[in-house]
Amino acid sequence: MRASEASPEPGVNGMKVRIYQPAKTAMQSGWANTRKWRLEHEPQEAARADRLMGWIGSGDTRGQLRMSFDTREEAIAFAEKKGYEYTVDEPHRRRVKPKSYADNFRWDRVEP
Repeated sequence: MRASEASPEPGVNGMKVRIYQPAKTAMQSGWANTRKWRLEHEPQEAARADRLMGWIGSGDTRGQLRMSFDTREEAIAFAEKKGYEYTVDEPHRRRVKPKSYADNFRWDRVEP
């Protein structure tokens, strides 16, 4: 048996990844880290508590890996090249309602 027959092709083992565009957190006011697309591996094993310290851990190290791409198509192309099963979560677009500070002081303002 040759070495190439013993090991499967990389990425053909059915690893699942999620491709998404991260949302802006409530703690930040800018949009700096929300324009790139992120690829994350889905957890392969459940997290478990350590008996001695109580810390939560897992033997799955792929959960620590996050890759960023400029476009959605680049992330999908990477996942297809590696043979990953992927799901794409489309971002929710923000609806901006135009507001004016002066509207707080209008004489015909309706109070809740």
